[in-house]
Amino acid sequence: MSQSDLDLRSLDLTDPATFIENDVHEFWRGVRAERPVYWHEPTDRNPGFWVVSRYADIQSLFHNAALTSVRGNVLDVVLRGDDSAGGSMLAVTDGPRHRRLRNVLFSAFTPRVLGEVVEKVQQRTTELVSTVVGLDTFDFAAEVAEQIPMNTICDLLSIPLGDRKNLLQWNKMALSSGHADGSELDALSARNEIVLYFMELAQERRDHPGSDVISMLATAEVEDRPLTLEELAVNCYSLILGGDETSRISAICAVLALIENPDQWRALQTGEASFESAAEEIIRWSTPGIHLARTAVEDLELHGETIRKGDIVTLWNISANNDEAVFDEPRRFNVSRSPNKHLSFGHGPHYCLGAFLGRAELRALLSALVDHVGRMELRGTPRPIYSNFLTGYESLPVHFERR
Repeated sequence: MSQSDLDLRSLDLTDPATFIENDVHEFWRGVRAERPVYWHEPTDRNPGFWVVSRYADIQSLFHNAALTSVRGNVLDVVLRGDDSAGGSMLAVTDGPRHRRLRNVLFSAFTPRVLGEVVEKVQQRTTELVSTVVGLDTFDFAAEVAEQIPMNTICDLLSIPLGDRKNLLQWNKMALSSGHADGSELDALSARNEIVLYFMELAQERRDHPGSDVISMLATAEVEDRPLTLEELAVNCYSLILGGDETSRISAICAVLALIENPDQWRALQTGEASFESAAEEIIRWSTPGIHLARTAVEDLELHGETIRKGDIVTLWNISANNDEAVFDEPRRFNVSRSPNKHLSFGHGPHYCLGAFLGRAELRALLSALVDHVGRMELRGTPRPIYSNFLTGYESLPVHFERR
């Protein structure tokens, strides 16, 4: 892609359709090579913002105190103004308060708590895969992938079984849609439903605490005071967001990638590749969360460009995870890839708390597939997610032949 071919005005990165109708990997190749930092012009609906595409720059900026996440860490939110959860939700908090809040939330991810949750993940995944093997055609997204991550986080938070279906539906509406008709009002309504649900649940656990994670958070203190019900709710919501969407999409992309790359499926079946290395490659390959947003709190220079205080800066993980300077043949799916230091879980202070669980879910899925499935076949066209933050598929019609 030459300079003349690279028309940065041709792709509107705020429009979900951009990521469905175009070869975005070809676009990012050109951007990394010729304009690694560029100004995305304003649109009729949104202000302009900076776009950063190279791995080294993005990794460095994850640590840079000149950028803050408090105004929002997702493009749709930060373009509309300040995030209402800024300073309350871990993902949109910085500085000393971020460290104290992270320490409290990290207590939910102790080996004792996670050991019990991971054991349930393995059991549930094996049961789900064994149930669909031999069916003529089924939707892997609905029958398997949707059932694992949401139930895992709900196990962690001790969410009643009867409430989980609604949480999954709200969460899917909050960040994406299966079609262009999904409105911002639908997404906002879904987010509000989740927050209200957790506020009610947090009050119940505060009044009658048990040994579960929400009870622990409801009785903990940050900066010498208990968290408010809203703070509890938005951080439980954050765990749901991080734990469901990315893991669900990674699982769907894993099956599709293994179907499209039968040599890599054989490498797993024969033990030539480990589940650990395959999980890392799936997470890199799929990169479910394609960007993170920040706001400059002071001026900084990058590749000769001056980013001014107050400017929005977007860090495109989907580009970083396919940067030729870091990954050999990045668009080749290689379950034995090593090293594989992708940025799908972020880097630095905001590194994903649920990374261990996300990896455990993928390893459990790969193990169940190898144990129970001989051949996988695509039986239709996967339906893509309609989003400018998430990439992947919401439907995957397949057939699994019994091993």
